Amino acid sequence: MLAHKTVDDQPSPCFLVPMYSSSAITFEVVRATPADVGEVAPLFDAYRQFYGKASDEEAARRFLFARLSKAEAVLFIARQGKQAVGFVNLYPVFSSVNLTRQWILNDLYVVPEARKLGAGRLLMERAHQLGIATRANSLTLETASDNVPAQHLYEGLGWKRDDQFYRYVLPL
Repeated sequence: MLAHKTVDDQPSPCFLVPMYSSSAITFEVVRATPADVGEVAPLFDAYRQFYGKASDEEAARRFLFARLSKAEAVLFIARQGKQAVGFVNLYPVFSSVNLTRQWILNDLYVVPEARKLGAGRLLMERAHQLGIATRANSLTLETASDNVPAQHLYEGLGWKRDDQFYRYVLPL
């Protein structure tokens, strides 16, 4: 029997989720709070630079603090020991057609030295757990067409490329 999903269920409590990669490297994935912004802002700034934006760590810090303090985003941090090595950032949206919550997986970043060690996979799995815990009907994401390593990760985790809808953008 399929569970009926509703958008007004209470969110699951915040908790620490220890996760381990299949290699000898150990990662821990935790849900960020506004107090974690100083730790994740340098990674967020590096992520923005990856997509061609100028470095502005202070603006990144302010942006993240606003999103987290207003509960407008859910951000998970991957740590190796006490060092943050990656994050995944999700924004809630709702489907009028399905009458359900959805999550936009907007940002995924792992520092170069921690790539291919399982941190990105663990962050993606934690995002998936969030979707299930909040009774969402889907997670969506977009990535650059030339970001082949990320595409392989997503497809390896069961994500499907949308071939039914076109994406339109209206610059403002």
